[in-house]
Amino acid sequence: MAQTVADFIVARLREWSVGQVFAYPGDGINGLVAAFGRADNEPRFVQARHEEMAAFQAVGYAKFSGRAGVCMATSGPGAIHLLNGLYDAKLDHVPVVAIVGQTARSAMGGSYQQEVDLQALYKDVASEYLVEVNVPEQLPNALDRAIRTALTQRAPTALIIPADVQDEKYTPPQHEFKHVPSSPPDLPRTTMVPPPDQLDAAAAVLNAGEKVAVLAGQGARAAVPELTEFAELTGAGVAKALLGKDVLSDELSFVTGSIGLLGTRPSWELMQGCDTLLIVGSSLPYSQFLPEFGQARAVQIDLDGRFLGLRYPTEVNLLGDAKSTLRALLPLLTRKDAADWRKKTAKNVEDWWDTVGKQAMVDAKPVNPMRVVHELSPRVPENAIVTADSGSAANWYARNLRMRGDMRGSLSGTLATMGCAVPYAIGAKFAHPDRPVVALAGDGAMQMNGLAELMTIARYRALWTDQRLVVCVLHNGDLNQVTWELRAMGGAPKFEESQNLPEVSYADFARGIGLGGITVDAPDQLGPAWEQALASDGPTVLDVHCDPEVPPIPPHATFDQIKATTQAVLRGDPNAWRMAKEGFKTKAQELLP
Repeated sequence: MAQTVADFIVARLREWSVGQVFAYPGDGINGLVAAFGRADNEPRFVQARHEEMAAFQAVGYAKFSGRAGVCMATSGPGAIHLLNGLYDAKLDHVPVVAIVGQTARSAMGGSYQQEVDLQALYKDVASEYLVEVNVPEQLPNALDRAIRTALTQRAPTALIIPADVQDEKYTPPQHEFKHVPSSPPDLPRTTMVPPPDQLDAAAAVLNAGEKVAVLAGQGARAAVPELTEFAELTGAGVAKALLGKDVLSDELSFVTGSIGLLGTRPSWELMQGCDTLLIVGSSLPYSQFLPEFGQARAVQIDLDGRFLGLRYPTEVNLLGDAKSTLRALLPLLTRKDAADWRKKTAKNVEDWWDTVGKQAMVDAKPVNPMRVVHELSPRVPENAIVTADSGSAANWYARNLRMRGDMRGSLSGTLATMGCAVPYAIGAKFAHPDRPVVALAGDGAMQMNGLAELMTIARYRALWTDQRLVVCVLHNGDLNQVTWELRAMGGAPKFEESQNLPEVSYADFARGIGLGGITVDAPDQLGPAWEQALASDGPTVLDVHCDPEVPPIPPHATFDQIKATTQAVLRGDPNAWRMAKEGFKTKAQELLP
C-alpha cells in the first residue's frame, strides 16, 4: 500500500521524537486517525475527553518538558474547541503545534457541513505560522516549519489539512520551481549574548546601586546558578513572577516569593525599597507592583526584543538568553557590601512565612483553604510537579507553596483560564512519567472539565512508572475568586444565582472510576490525607471541604479594595458577618507580634 499524506505526517512526527499527540477524533481527521492505527499507535494517540483539554494537555506537556506539545482535532467544532488551550500557549509563550482537519477541497466554498474558515479563525492564535496543506508536495516543509517555529518562537503554530488530502498518495517535493524542500528533523539551539558595550553599560548601572532587586520570570529557569551568583555578588533580593515561581527555591533567604496581584509582602517591600532593578526573563504586566517610576535604575535581559522596555522604563536593555547574558555580565560586577539590605530582605521573608503559617492555622468552617497548601508544602516530594487552576486556588499556590529541590510548577499565567490544572497535570505525567504530580483545583474548575479528565487519568495511568497524581479539590460550593472580585473590585454583594455550585462528592466520583478518593471535612485530617495520597500507588482525588469566606487578602491591599469590600457587606452580602469575621482574623495575623 502506498504511503498516504496522513502516513507521512505520523512518520514525520515520530522522526521529530514526538511521543504522543493529545487529540480527539472526528471524521475531518479520519485519514490521520487511520494512519495512527497503521503505525501501531506510534506516536501514541492520547484521547482527551474534549478538544480543549487536548490543547491544555499539550500546553502542560510543553511547559514541563521543554519540547513542543502536539494536539489534533477534527474540522469545524473540533478545531474551534482547541482555541482556548492554544491561546493559553500563545500568552504564556509555550511551543504547541495544532493539526486540524478541514472539509474536503471539492466541497470548500459550498457552505458544507462543518465548513469553517479556519485560516481566518486561527490567524491570530497561530500568527507565527499557519498553513493549509492542499497538495502533498507542501510536506514535509509545512510540518517541519510548524514545529521549528513553535520551538524557536515559543508559540502555537497550526497546520490545516483537508480530509481528502490526508488520503492522497504522498509525493515529496521535487528539485524544481515552486517546490519547497525541507531538512531532516532537528532541535537547533543557540546562545545569544549582547555586545560588550551594552554589557558594560548594564554593569555600570548595577554597580552604582546600593539596594538591588531582581524580578525573575520563566525565562530565567535555565540560569539558576548565574542568578544565584548575581544575588550573592550584589546582595540582591529576588522576587519571582508567577510563571517563574519554580525558578529559585523558596528556601533561599534572599528569595521573596511571588510578585503581583497574588504576590507576597516581602516582594512588595523589596520593590518599594530598592534603588536598582534587574528584570530577567519576565514580562510581568502589573507595573504597579514594580518600583515607582524614577525610584530605581533598571536593566532588563530578555531573549525576545519585543518585550524589552515594555513594563518599566529600563535604562539598559540586553537582548540575549538569560544564562549566557548573566554569565557574561557577572565578571563586570563589583561585589557590594549590602549586608543591611540583605539582612532586611531575609527578615522580611522570615516574617512572611511566619505570617502565612499563622494565617493558614486560623479556624474556619470547616477547613481554612490556606491550610490545604500549607499542609502540602512540607510533605510534597522535592521532585514533584504542581499545577494550579485559575481562581482562589491560584492564591494559595502563589503564596503558601514553598518551592524546593527540583520541584516544578505552573498555571495559566496570562490568560488565567479556568480548567487547566487537571489537563496540565496529565501533560506533565506524559512529560515525566517517573515524577509525582499534584493538581490544585477549585470545585468550579472540576465541574467545568476536571471530572471528565479524571477518566483520562484512569485510562492512561498504567503508562506512568510513578502513578502518583493527586488532584486536590478545594470544595467550597462557590465560584470563589469571582465572588471576592465582585466584593473587592465592584463593591457588590455575592449574587448567589451566579456563584453557588451544585453539590458533588468528588471523592465518590473518583472511587467510582477506579481512582483513590479521600474526603476531608476537618482541619486535623488534612496532614494525614496528604500523606496517604502522596504515599499511594495510584492517582487520588483529595476532596477538601473549605470555607468560602476566608478572603484572599493581598498583603498590599489598597484602601479602595478594602472600601469596596466593606460596601459589599453594607449592601447585604448573604455571608456578610462571617466574611468580615474571617477577614479580620486573617489580616490580624500580619499585625500580631
